[in-house]
Amino acid sequence: MVDSTTAIFPSPPLGPVELLQNLIRFDTTNPPGNEGECVGYIQGILDQAGLETTVLSRSPSRPNLIARIKGTGQAPPLLLHGHVDVVPAGTQEWAHPPFEANIVDGYLWGRGALDMKGGIAMMITALLRLKSEGVSPPGDVVLAAVSDEEAGGEFGTKFLVQNHKNLFDGIRYAIGGFGGFSFPIAKRRFYPIMVAEKQICVLRATIRGSSGHGSLRSRSSATARLARVLGQLERRQLPVHVTPVPKEMFRRVSAVLPFPASIVFRQLIKSSTAGMVTRAMGDRELLFGQLLRNTANPTMLRGGEQINVMPSEIELGLDGRLLPGYRPCDLIAEIKRCIGEDIDLEVVHHDPGPPAPDMGMFDTLAGIIREADPRGTPVPMLLPGATDGRFLARLGIQSYGFLPMRLPQDFTFAETIHGTNERIPVDALTFGVEAIYQLLRRFGQAPQGPSLLTQTPWWEGAKDAFQA
Repeated sequence: MVDSTTAIFPSPPLGPVELLQNLIRFDTTNPPGNEGECVGYIQGILDQAGLETTVLSRSPSRPNLIARIKGTGQAPPLLLHGHVDVVPAGTQEWAHPPFEANIVDGYLWGRGALDMKGGIAMMITALLRLKSEGVSPPGDVVLAAVSDEEAGGEFGTKFLVQNHKNLFDGIRYAIGGFGGFSFPIAKRRFYPIMVAEKQICVLRATIRGSSGHGSLRSRSSATARLARVLGQLERRQLPVHVTPVPKEMFRRVSAVLPFPASIVFRQLIKSSTAGMVTRAMGDRELLFGQLLRNTANPTMLRGGEQINVMPSEIELGLDGRLLPGYRPCDLIAEIKRCIGEDIDLEVVHHDPGPPAPDMGMFDTLAGIIREADPRGTPVPMLLPGATDGRFLARLGIQSYGFLPMRLPQDFTFAETIHGTNERIPVDALTFGVEAIYQLLRRFGQAPQGPSLLTQTPWWEGAKDAFQA
């Protein structure tokens, strides 16, 4: 715990807005991370509120905080997990400085507002509410605020799973990652809840060809072959595979949409028509198309030692993402068929995941969303990226992306999350706290009736509970 840091901020209880502002003001850009002071600040808040806390780390400057509230034992423990490190703010100029956490035009601006200090603020605020009201949840609630998610988890969740897996004993479900945010389609509001994620599969392609003088053009050179490989990867797409989670998502979306949009999404359920339909979707093709295909995007290049010499060998790094149930050999075979060139492909790194999700908590999460927004439709989602949930899956824990936010119609979540001018609507934080609080009260139970979502933020009148 960092006493010098916690002393400069107000005592709990904090609302999620003020808490998020304080979290953003810790620059936890990864690399290098330096999450220690931020984690110490969180620990100070939770300790003062009377929660059990533990800090575990591979490196002193990169700690992970575990906190627990005891439950009644009627349900298995529930894990809330999130990370405090953030991606670099970039070189472009922000409208508002990325680590000042200014509130302008109804938005809280700053790196990490969405990914994922905003989610951490929601979880902590919901836990503090539970504690202040003296409510015992159905099972223990475990909070993991970790380091290093953005750079692979070696100091964070992966470290905890490999070295302290007893922390997760009995846990079947975890909440974290991305999901529960509103997403408009044809003037209808949907809330995708992540139940599965694509697997990381990093590949290295080695392209060989004739060497020679740089002034002489040759179609058999490694550079010429590289150009053809890149061209094929850009122009052609890998085959369509309609896996269970996207199929169910598209089915539920099509059932709610008006004609003719309903017909369009119904065609995404069929392998024979899905590829043609996504190509006709324009910008939305980038979103829905990757849910239906394995992908391999060129991201790194190495080759050549002198400007006037054609290299005989070039290495191309590919960021591969596998659909659930597919293997690295499937991706390699699809790439070779796509490019039509004889190149060597090898697997550099593969994080396998479960072939199918455990949907046991989905109905509870969906019910909470419906109560919070009766005009919204929750749907299961396959995340095209990867989260720390891939490490938890090794322990048999099903992760759900559930950080609910009702967003403005014109807010582009995917473009904002790692981009310049990352921000979160202030109202979305309150929406998320209420939804998570409802989950903490009822997980392990069947979906319930109308919500008791509060009209006045609870933290406005809760200070006395923390003074006793």
